[in-house]
Amino acid sequence: MTFLRDNAPVTVITGAGISTDSGIPDYRDNKGEWKRTPPVQHQDYMRSEAVRKRYWARSLFGWPVLYHAKPNSAHYAIAEFQQQGLIGCVITQNVDGLHQKAGATRVINLHGYANDMVCMSCREITPRLDMHERSLKLNPDFAALEATAAPDGDADLEADFEQFKVAGCRSCGGILKPDVVYFGDNVPRPRVEEAQKSLENSNALLAIGTSLMVFSGYRFARQAHQSNQPVALLTLGKTRADELATLKLNCSIKDVLA
Repeated sequence: MTFLRDNAPVTVITGAGISTDSGIPDYRDNKGEWKRTPPVQHQDYMRSEAVRKRYWARSLFGWPVLYHAKPNSAHYAIAEFQQQGLIGCVITQNVDGLHQKAGATRVINLHGYANDMVCMSCREITPRLDMHERSLKLNPDFAALEATAAPDGDADLEADFEQFKVAGCRSCGGILKPDVVYFGDNVPRPRVEEAQKSLENSNALLAIGTSLMVFSGYRFARQAHQSNQPVALLTLGKTRADELATLKLNCSIKDVLA
């Protein structure tokens, strides 16, 4: 709280660690290493029908966990601090929308929003729930299987994915993709610039629940450091920005924010 009061308004950047208490698995361990196979790459998804079949078959089981997740006490605490003027903008690397569900208002979804779909041909935006329901109807045999949820709507499932039928865009038949930035793709420049401007207009950066191993998030710690803004880290384990931090709290997120 002292860091927030002394530097208000503070820009916050959050990662997967803030949503694990909402039942959403994360990708990395406390050393910043992958816990599992890295997620699908953008070019692989666009090039390969087999990759898309595997992705959507697994999403039948993984995405509902993301869709039904509820904000936890850390999300509510950030929204409250924002209302009090201690926090300005929230930049989130998560695609779950839980900050907004908790009442936060100034939120930049750096990597997009997993509950929206975008057609890669006509660019129409549609609800992912529609895609999910169509997939269930097209693939009743898959719907009867069981799987364990994984990060960002994925799941651990072994099956004959070649038999899976993938629904296309209702308007043009094009390839549908969750409206998120996959690995190997770039965060839209206007979104990056909006986040950079928000950080410029604040007095410090607080990173919560993120290892900042991906450059799309690390760039903000580097920007703050280069601007002589204090950088605080609240997360379990190693981060890419440890050497830039003026404060490091290696402890439970929800306990600290409570």
